[in-house]
Amino acid sequence: MADQQEHSSEKISRRSALLHGAACATGVATILIANANSAKANPLPKTAVNYQDKPKGDRQCSGCSLFVAPKSCKNVAGDISPDGWCLLWRKA
Repeated sequence: MADQQEHSSEKISRRSALLHGAACATGVATILIANANSAKANPLPKTAVNYQDKPKGDRQCSGCSLFVAPKSCKNVAGDISPDGWCLLWRKA
C-alpha cells in the first residue's frame, strides 16, 4: 500500500512539473506579445521570436503590421526579409 502512495505522489509531481512548464511558456509568450504591442519596446533578437527567412503558410513579414519596408521590423532587430515570418506576426 505504501508503494502505491509513493507512486501516486510521483505522478502528481510530474504532472505539476508539466503544468508549471506550460504556464511558464505561456507567460513568456505573453511577455513577447506585450513587448510587441509597446510603442517603446526595444527590438527583440530574431531567435527570441523564432524568426525565419521564409513565410509560414500565407503569413509573411510583408503582410505584417510591424514590417517596415524595405527590410526591417518595428520589434525585431536586424535585417528582415519581406518573405520572412516570426511569432509576432499580425495581419496588416
